[in-house]
Amino acid sequence: MIKWIHMITLEDIMDTFSTFSYTKNNLSLMPSRPQKSNKGTFGRVLCICGSHGMAGAAYFVAKSALRTGAGLVEILTPECNRNVLQTLLPEAIVTSYDYENVSDEIIDSALSRATAVVCGCGIGINSTSRKLLARLLRSCEKPTVLDADALNLLSRNPSLLKYAEGKIITPHPAEMSRLTGKDISEITESIPTECRELAKKYSLTCVLKDHNTAVSDGSDRVYVNTSGNNGMATAGSGDVLAGIIGGILSQNRENALTNLQAASLGVYIHGLAGDAAALTVGEYSLIASDIIDALPRVLSSIK
Repeated sequence: MIKWIHMITLEDIMDTFSTFSYTKNNLSLMPSRPQKSNKGTFGRVLCICGSHGMAGAAYFVAKSALRTGAGLVEILTPECNRNVLQTLLPEAIVTSYDYENVSDEIIDSALSRATAVVCGCGIGINSTSRKLLARLLRSCEKPTVLDADALNLLSRNPSLLKYAEGKIITPHPAEMSRLTGKDISEITESIPTECRELAKKYSLTCVLKDHNTAVSDGSDRVYVNTSGNNGMATAGSGDVLAGIIGGILSQNRENALTNLQAASLGVYIHGLAGDAAALTVGEYSLIASDIIDALPRVLSSIK
């Protein structure tokens, strides 16, 4: 006995999508490296990252951006992180602020210097972090990656989501659950679909991280990643990914790549670096630093 019949509507037909993946041939999408160039040619990534006890997040993002080819990296972080970051990564510029009270002038000045922005890794969810994020979203139109605590702040302050239009967000399933109100199990059952729905709803590019990460800008084509391994399920791996995407965006002269292409390429390169690292240290022992250290092996293959 038939109890329910779903009538297929035109809307159902029109809302279908296809998936695609990258191979090593697609590494040619990386922005070119002209011989007549200077550090300004390859852009400046602003990393709004880190808080008390979370200097490592800022370090991973900044070093990944540099290893991906960014010409300059500036870290905007609380004063407590200045010394350790300048010691760990002397190549980066460190601009610090009072964790209890950051001025609009400091934020605006840092944003004005940037070519691309990565925000959220390890920033916490206090009022200062919310101010940083709100100022960025409302005043900056530069290519931006929002990760980690930036996403947690968006889920706590949903009125800010409308300002994320045109940005790239990189949630894992738990962060996606907080953003959408859906159960994690529902999200993981259909990563490409959930990724596309959120991207379409807010007119942004979503990188929904999983063992086969999906990337969507809400259009009818969704990227599904094929590189990477289980060793990459480790603390700091997401920070590395955010930095890689930021590094690609900073070099994206004349917007040759769409956000969908840049984010998908970043995800693919991140996975390739993880695979290269696993060949050396194995999947059990792989840590975020190993992924960064493997980036030169991946990117040096680009002709």
